[in-house]
This record gives sequence, C-alpha cells and structure tokens, in this order.
Amino acid sequence: QVQLVESGGGLVQAGGSLRLSCAASGRAFSSYAVGWFRQAPGKEREFVAWISWSADITYYADSVKIRFTISRDNAKNTVYLQMNSLKPEDTAVYYCAVASRVGKNVYPNSPGSWGQGTQVSVSS
Repeated sequence: QVQLVESGGGLVQAGGSLRLSCAASGRAFSSYAVGWFRQAPGKEREFVAWISWSADITYYADSVKIRFTISRDNAKNTVYLQMNSLKPEDTAVYYCAVASRVGKNVYPNSPGSWGQGTQVSVSS
C-alpha cells in the first residue's frame, strides 16, 4: 500500500509561485498514476492535475492549465506540483492521491483515504 505525504504549501502573493511535493512510502510507487486535488473552504474537493506512472502523460483542470505543471521523480518516490502565476482563487488545501483517469475525469483510487494535505494561501 502506498502512503503519500504532502508538503510545500504556504502564503504567497498573487502572481507568485510555490512548488508542492508529494512524498510516497511503500512499494511500487512508480507503478501508480498520481493526482493532485484541492479543497477550498466551503467547497467540494476538486481535481487539479494528474500524471501517469511513467510521466509520459499529464492532464490538468482547465482552471490551472498553463500555470501549473505536474512532474514526478520515481527514483525519489516524489510527485511535484509547480504552481506559477498564483491567484487568490487557488487558495485551498492541496492533496495528492493515487488516482486513475477515465476520459475527462480523474478519480482517487481510495476516495475515503486522504492525507493531511498542505495549505496554499494566495493573497491579493
């Protein structure tokens, strides 16, 4: 079983950048696709970005396309989310999870199991 821990969040001004990390423990991490999700106060959790196990395919929500980049280093058991040109509406707790993509939708493989997440706050 893979366990994921998010880090790298913080407070940044609009237009700034942050890089989130998702560190995995457990075997066979490199065999899993991973997604980033976020949840803003009072809103449902939403999909942000997804990367295939081999990193040859990435997929983004329209709201973050071009501004965010997902990548992974399987040798380090880590997935990253580089966030540029941040906007106040990007403020949320960000989570990573083993996830599957079906067409335009991305689903966490274990929807009832989320980590602590990492808080991203963007001031205007």
